[in-house]
Amino acid sequence: MSAEATNPATPGPVAPAVARRRSRPRIDLRRLGRAALLGPASRDRLPDAIGHVVEAHRAHHPDADLEILRRAYVLAESSHRGQMRKSGEPYITHPLAVTLILAELGAETTTLTASLLHDTVEDTEVTLDQVGEQFGEEVRYLVDGVTKLEKVDYGAAAEPETFRKMLVATGNDVRVMSIKLADRLHNMRTLGVMRPEKQARIAKVTRDVLIPLAERLGVQALKTELEDLVFAILHPEEYAHTREMIAANASRPDDPLAEFCDAIRAVLRDADIPAEVLVRPRHFVSVHRVSRKRGELRGADFGRILVLVNEDADCYAVLGELHTCLTPVVSEFKDFIAVPKFNLYQSLHTAVAREDGQVAEVLIRTHQMHKVAEAGVVALGNPYTAPADPSAAPAEEQATADGERVDPTRPGWLSRLLDWQRAAPDPDTFWSTLREDLAQDREITVFRPDGGTLGLPEGATCVDAAYAQYGEDAHACIGARVNGRLATLSTVLRDGDTVQLLMGQDPASEPSREWLEHAHTPAARIAIQRWLTAHPAPATDLETGDREAADDRAAGAAVATAGAAGTAGTGAAGDFAGVVAAHQGAGSAAPQGGAGAAVRSPAEAPAPRPGDGVTVVGRPEASARLAGCCTPVPSDEVIGFAVRGGMVTVHRVECAGVARMRDGGRAEVDVRWGDTTECRVTLVAESFGRPHLLADLTEAIASEGAEIVSATVEPPAQQRVRHTYTLQLPDASHLPTLMRAMRNVAGVYDVGRAQHHVSA
Repeated sequence: MSAEATNPATPGPVAPAVARRRSRPRIDLRRLGRAALLGPASRDRLPDAIGHVVEAHRAHHPDADLEILRRAYVLAESSHRGQMRKSGEPYITHPLAVTLILAELGAETTTLTASLLHDTVEDTEVTLDQVGEQFGEEVRYLVDGVTKLEKVDYGAAAEPETFRKMLVATGNDVRVMSIKLADRLHNMRTLGVMRPEKQARIAKVTRDVLIPLAERLGVQALKTELEDLVFAILHPEEYAHTREMIAANASRPDDPLAEFCDAIRAVLRDADIPAEVLVRPRHFVSVHRVSRKRGELRGADFGRILVLVNEDADCYAVLGELHTCLTPVVSEFKDFIAVPKFNLYQSLHTAVAREDGQVAEVLIRTHQMHKVAEAGVVALGNPYTAPADPSAAPAEEQATADGERVDPTRPGWLSRLLDWQRAAPDPDTFWSTLREDLAQDREITVFRPDGGTLGLPEGATCVDAAYAQYGEDAHACIGARVNGRLATLSTVLRDGDTVQLLMGQDPASEPSREWLEHAHTPAARIAIQRWLTAHPAPATDLETGDREAADDRAAGAAVATAGAAGTAGTGAAGDFAGVVAAHQGAGSAAPQGGAGAAVRSPAEAPAPRPGDGVTVVGRPEASARLAGCCTPVPSDEVIGFAVRGGMVTVHRVECAGVARMRDGGRAEVDVRWGDTTECRVTLVAESFGRPHLLADLTEAIASEGAEIVSATVEPPAQQRVRHTYTLQLPDASHLPTLMRAMRNVAGVYDVGRAQHHVSA
């Protein structure tokens, strides 16, 4: 049961929230209290006490059936009779006030019925079964969704578990949260009778949980007033200072915003664009934020200009006229019509300046967009009833591929929240994670290659995108491409990015502990932490102080990797800290040394080799050698150059060494391929580092009948690894198939012919 009285900190004469919209006066609690004490009206007419509700409801739904509201009021009044709020009014004034708030926002009849009854099950002898029998299952579900869990049963966990229950119910019907937000707004309006410490506790929960939920559901009318009420309780001195600034600005003889409005009306009148132009004062918290950002405020900083038109096309017409006839501040332009926000918000934002330096922000939207901007999901009526003509549905309700804004009954952020809350059974973990999640109040949209979208909090990385798209299967993610370019999983994403996640095929893939540092969403953090908890890492020699043994084992791992390359085994180490050499064929031993065995520096080119199969045109006695910088193979277009000792070195025509040869004055020699098809080639594979990658690559090479002459693996950089293989092929025609087989290895994103930049 709520027991609040009028809050002395509630905004008084200077009330931007009231001036901002043409709303009816707040409900008169004393008058309603007297009406409630008189009891219900006769059966043939509505009780006087809900006259305000009926008037507001009919303004939005003129054909609504009001009989169910009458019956709901009669039950609520009779069941709450005798209960009083701490302020002295009969308790029925609270559900009436909550219902009026929702009626003014345009809520449909079922929501208003449930709001009248929302405290009956919690605070009276009425049961959920009775509610269901008299008003139907929809009303029963909504009332159940907002009914608190008993502290007797849940103790300290009652509040977090109540919110968990409410969020789960909201996942099936967003109207549950609409009622809760209106309930909290009225309680915050009348919180002054509480002890200061209880006021602060309720205000903090409102700030951390309810206000972010109001923002995400797009109910700006409730969100802004809740922000001001919380501001007044938690920061009374700053609130008082802001109030003084607003009052001082209101007493100014000139009003720059009104002058801007007159100028805009004149421009639109000349362009024959019908529009309503209004000054929209900022609420207290908004003024406070702007003052902290800009310092001393000027007249135009205390509000924004709202331009309301009839059609979407008119919005852009208004924008064009303003930018043509006035001085636009182009950096302030944002198009939330073409790309709506995740909470259904649509509007064009721009700003115009005048000669004295005053700048006015301008919001341009249709009347329907304005209704949704103010009331969010409440403005959708009953979102679970399909319109008779699907084409008549608002744009935000029509089907698209994205699933984030298309379904207002189950927005993407809510789906993600419900997913991770199931993995957080502990109430304290749920409560702290919920607050942390909701604190990320700005959301970005990134695009998948298939045309779908992912909604993520601002600051999210590729790790978060992977778990948002694949759930726990994201453990197998090995990299990403952002806007077509390779990127590490720690890359921070921006609104509008296109993200392609590269997934490995190994079912035993595991997440890296480092991913926790780059995970911002609860879904990613909980999934990674759960895997790490289920697979604790064994104590390493380094952790136990036996560094020498660890060094010996690292050296052994490098040699084992070299051996695996020769046998195409599966036990290769995943540690690429050193340059590993491997061989296949003629029985030579793999070199050893330190933590990694190195054949040569990766910058060195393979030595030139005899030019078997190449003939020098016109000089049959001349010896030819294939250049190690580009390792030409039969069918490549080649060119020769005479070098010292009568030798001819053969290069691919696209080799960088050709230009150097020509610049050095080397004589060009015509060369041709002979009959042989056997060849030696150097390939470079680019990959993301993962366990067993080297073994998988060498196995793919061996399966194509290629012989590994030498191999180097460079130390990883930015989670990427570069492999260089010199291979002997029995037939040059097998080269495309070999390269394709290497590219198909999980984690490998590119394979190409080597191009070593060395001197001739």
